[in-house]
Amino acid sequence: MASHAIGVDIGGTGIKGARVDLSSGQLAGDRVRIETPHPATPMAVADVVNQVIEKVGGGGPVGLTLPAVIRGDIVRTAANIDPGWIGVNAVELLGAATGRQIGAVNDADAAGLAEMRFGAGRDNRGVVIMITLGTGIGSAVFVEGNLVPNSELGHLPLHNATAEEWAADSVRENENLSWKKWARRLEVYLNLLERVMWPDLIIIGGGVSKKSDKFLHHIDVKTNVVPATLLNDAGIVGAALRAPTAGASPNKDVSE
Repeated sequence: MASHAIGVDIGGTGIKGARVDLSSGQLAGDRVRIETPHPATPMAVADVVNQVIEKVGGGGPVGLTLPAVIRGDIVRTAANIDPGWIGVNAVELLGAATGRQIGAVNDADAAGLAEMRFGAGRDNRGVVIMITLGTGIGSAVFVEGNLVPNSELGHLPLHNATAEEWAADSVRENENLSWKKWARRLEVYLNLLERVMWPDLIIIGGGVSKKSDKFLHHIDVKTNVVPATLLNDAGIVGAALRAPTAGASPNKDVSE
């Protein structure tokens, strides 16, 4: 297993990257961030990714996240990036643009991989769901430590819309909801997850996880609900775990 890899987290507003110590999950250098280009076409994003990698410095493999469903390295959806990504082989495109070995993974799955190996999900088996709350709702599902990729549980129907259209953190901000009122919406959503998935643990991630003291105590569900511990670094760390020689299987043993 390689000792270090570069992780790059491609988001709707920023593209962040750093070298990661794969034994500890700690960043092994400064984090670099460059704004996501608009429109976020494949070639425009590839150019910024290359700039981020160059600023991070050093050789070695690279893992990247995308806000998209990825199957067989092919992008199948596009959230907060240009729809021109759909049908693109992300590994081939970004590998050619950067001259590196590339691994690609859904952004919520990457955050979940990081939390399961180094964070709040470490040593937890059974069914674990990580929810990332931000502009939308991302999800990562693990069964006995194995990732079930591209779960997209933020798209479950709820209140005549999707869950993310009703309970994402962006909705709290846009509708000026109090933390308590928003927590009630989140509770309804988590109850839905319980009825559908019967999880043993739910991890709340995304940028709002660092404010968990403002809302988690308002939520009453059967499942143990905990905040993520890697916060904004989870995507970068999880991306690095998916670098081609980082030693992590796409779906297995992330908590070992």
